[in-house]
Amino acid sequence: MSIVIAIVLFVLILCAVGAFGYHYYVKPSRMLDQLTSSNDSYSPVGEKKRTLSEIVAQILTPLGTLLPMSPQDTGLARRELVAAGIRNESAVPVFFGLKVFLAAFLLSVALMFRPHIVNPILKLVAPLAAAGLGFSLPSFLLNRRIGRRHTEIRLSLPDVLDLLVICTEAGCGMDQALINVSRELKSAHPAVSEELVIVNMEIMAGITRSDALKNFGRRVGEDEIKKLVAMLIQTDRFGTSVAEALRTQSDYLRIRRRQEAEERAGKVGVKLVFPIFFFCLPSLLVVTAGSGILQLLHNIGSINAH
Repeated sequence: MSIVIAIVLFVLILCAVGAFGYHYYVKPSRMLDQLTSSNDSYSPVGEKKRTLSEIVAQILTPLGTLLPMSPQDTGLARRELVAAGIRNESAVPVFFGLKVFLAAFLLSVALMFRPHIVNPILKLVAPLAAAGLGFSLPSFLLNRRIGRRHTEIRLSLPDVLDLLVICTEAGCGMDQALINVSRELKSAHPAVSEELVIVNMEIMAGITRSDALKNFGRRVGEDEIKKLVAMLIQTDRFGTSVAEALRTQSDYLRIRRRQEAEERAGKVGVKLVFPIFFFCLPSLLVVTAGSGILQLLHNIGSINAH
């Protein structure tokens, strides 16, 4: 069995190296491009400037096409990738290709160690569990990235609203205020700045402001962003003061952030009970009462000996 696994791994590595070498070094279209190019801007050095992520994506894309995914699953994966800030056209096949690769790799590792497993039930379950772990690991990491990005955007909202208030009170329209905020927060809050740039590009492309804001809330998926979008759409529809609404929303977000911090501080005492009971208390008992217990056992032993 180990010989078969070794042969399969050798064939897979050979195919991957052969495909990589053919695509990047001996592909006929490369020679034709050199012959038909009218300028000298092309150089072999340009081929070596490809990043590692691009090379990995080039390898994983064919694997992603092996899964028979439905349009609903593909659309859901694309929305999750967009919510995580990944917007490449090949992101979905690379994501599914990573699932297939990790599942096959962990399955091969589990099969290699399977002869060393004594328990027959564990010997049967281990390969299936390894394959399932490899298939679900990219989704787990993607959800964690989405959560971190949501937290980053939620924490940056008060600064965004303050700058919007300053811009609107200075006489700028909402579109120009969004452009200014996206430019000013590019280094401090890159995630929300990137989303605001997309909103501005959609408005410049002819989409109405309300639809662009709705797309903003739909892309991010954060509840606070959806509330902000609904508030901006209502103020734009009814003609109320945008600056006052933004200032109220900013104060509310800061109060909620402080309340969340107080809530987390209140939970610290409860969360420390288990580490103290299982780690600190046994060490404390050994240090304080260890010598007395040893002396007591010694005395009891001497009494029994007599």
